[in-house]
Amino acid sequence: MGRKGKETTEEERKIIIRLHNKCKSLSQISTIVGRARSTVQSIIDRFGVRKTVKNVQRSGRPQALSCADKRFIVRLVKKNPKISAPRIAAAMEDRNSKVSISTIRNVLRENGYHGRVMRRKFFVNKVNREKRLEFAKTYQNKDREFWNKVIFSDESKFNIFGSDGRRTVWRKKNSELQPNHLVPTVKHGGGSVMVWGCMSAAGVGKLHVIEGTMDHKMYIDILKKKLSVSAEKLGLGGDFVFQQDNDPKHTAYNTKNWLLYNVPGQLHTPPQSPDMNPIEHLWSILENSIRGRQASNRAEFIDILQKAWEEISPAMTKNLVDSMPRRLQAVIDAKGFLTKY
Repeated sequence: MGRKGKETTEEERKIIIRLHNKCKSLSQISTIVGRARSTVQSIIDRFGVRKTVKNVQRSGRPQALSCADKRFIVRLVKKNPKISAPRIAAAMEDRNSKVSISTIRNVLRENGYHGRVMRRKFFVNKVNREKRLEFAKTYQNKDREFWNKVIFSDESKFNIFGSDGRRTVWRKKNSELQPNHLVPTVKHGGGSVMVWGCMSAAGVGKLHVIEGTMDHKMYIDILKKKLSVSAEKLGLGGDFVFQQDNDPKHTAYNTKNWLLYNVPGQLHTPPQSPDMNPIEHLWSILENSIRGRQASNRAEFIDILQKAWEEISPAMTKNLVDSMPRRLQAVIDAKGFLTKY
């Protein structure tokens, strides 16, 4: 392997171009001149553009920032945590101070700021805070045996193409829950693939792809097809507690009536309480798992989604369910407000 680090001389660059013109391969040139393949490739590429091996006159390293410049950068981030490094650079240029993106990031890191993906928030009003607090106190002392019988359920959306909607914010450690460090979220968005799924401490249940707009009739049909099958798969048989949130489809009269006669036990988490449903964590795990896997169409994407779902280990779901007492305690400590979960 060729050496790295030291800058190439003009003579070395001439030799590399001569060898290239003689149709030598990158590997051969790398061996002859004792330089890494990437270095050789870079020199050849630059020669193709500049038609010379001479060094282009450099503008010089930007001057070290003054204390005033550094304070200005930090003030920009304090005022707008969502501002990007290129926008900060543009603002610095307006001050007649040319600064590289890496320098800006270094200044922010020195002051305790790091670029982080913004967390999604859910709105909790006074009524729902009280409901969350009541729920947490009611179930706080339930033992592991109880939670191991719970089948947690939810719906989620996954994007087939394009952005996943993630945004970055500059923030300090342990400040992720500050309002200006959060991005608002809605329960369901348009397009992509909507799914219903369930899990327990024993593993994942069935994943169902929702076609069209789901109403209470479709929801009941999903439960008829997937819930008892999931319970059997999870080793719970007819002895389980079914969890769902307070979505109108879940609380419709016909849904309540079906659940009353077909489900041995029920657990209803309060509105705006994804932090008390561990399957929400599972959706994030699933999203990370499929990121980077290429799908050329919807059918391929669904297949990728289903396979990734089945790859989720029972150890993962067990850890999530085991966190329920901690989640409830966090809600109590936060007096019903948002928690880190």
